Amino acid sequence: MGDNGHLRLAQNATHCAGSCLSRRQTRRLLGAFADASPGRSSRGRIRALNMAIAFRAPPKGCIHHTDRGPQYCSHDYQTLLRQHGFKVSMSGKGNCYDNAAVETFFKTIKAELIWRKSWETRRQAEVAIFEYINGFYNPRRRHSALGWKSPVAFERKVA
Repeated sequence: MGDNGHLRLAQNATHCAGSCLSRRQTRRLLGAFADASPGRSSRGRIRALNMAIAFRAPPKGCIHHTDRGPQYCSHDYQTLLRQHGFKVSMSGKGNCYDNAAVETFFKTIKAELIWRKSWETRRQAEVAIFEYINGFYNPRRRHSALGWKSPVAFERKVA
């Protein structure tokens, strides 16, 4: 599953877009990025997808679900999905509920990290987000939907 959110930085009031890919069954974040480029570029989303592909090497036929944002409909993004054999799934028009797990992640990272701190630079924000995901969210943060286990612990249990 994939989605993106926004973060305002002190440095020139820059907006930093973030994107993530999550494994629905375990809620583990597989790829994430922060990008200060303006607009709805697919560049960062492609970077997050490449991270997820490198990390998990998903089998052909794996379902990739996102909303209908232009960055996920872009030619480059769709080409990368086809090259790796993904089955593309997108939310129904105006339906935000089938992407709720990733939307919940953005709410969580905002409440637990982003609204509590401020960063001067994009690089500082990237490091903090990386540390949150890889040092806390995936290995230690417990989820009620996973029987109060972390995503990493839940994956180990079901593997």
